[in-house]
Amino acid sequence: MDAAPWYDVYDVIEAIAKAVPDGYLSSPFSGEPEPLGYTRFEERLNNLFRRAGIGWQLVKRQVEYRGPETIEVALQGVHELMHAAGRLTAANELHEATRDLGRRPAPEITGAIQHAMAALECVARDHASSEATLGEVIKRNRSLFPAPLDILIEKAWGYTSNRGRHIMEGQPPTFEEAELIVGFSAVICRYLARKALVIG
Repeated sequence: MDAAPWYDVYDVIEAIAKAVPDGYLSSPFSGEPEPLGYTRFEERLNNLFRRAGIGWQLVKRQVEYRGPETIEVALQGVHELMHAAGRLTAANELHEATRDLGRRPAPEITGAIQHAMAALECVARDHASSEATLGEVIKRNRSLFPAPLDILIEKAWGYTSNRGRHIMEGQPPTFEEAELIVGFSAVICRYLARKALVIG
């Protein structure tokens, strides 16, 4: 194991997680049921990952990308909120963006950027009742975002177009840029989903 590539170690963790049964056991101290088996394994492993600064987590017996704390905070609860607001397609796109960042052994950087911005475009289109591109939605609905954030989002859309969809040879986007776009899109999607819940 010491000599194995990091992604093989995660494959072993997943194999162990699939083999460990669920269950609870009464505590000899309190008599209350305590997690045993998989639940405890997941909890302890994720605590170890966090303490060691490892940007991965075990969820439902699969090792998934968690990212640095800033990305984790940006993504926290956004899927549930988007589901509550009825933005299921956008929630799925954001989930795919996160999965692309966590692909093993190498992340799918352009896929993460494309999926993240597709989520944002989907939510903005729905909110504005428009089928236009995100750039056009922003131009036609300046009140959708507080100024000057509308310009920032418009620029992010332009960046995604240039670096995520229409890539120049020898100029691929970096992993850090993909993380930035995924986190940025998640925060804006959360903002629009909350607006939709308030208006709805």
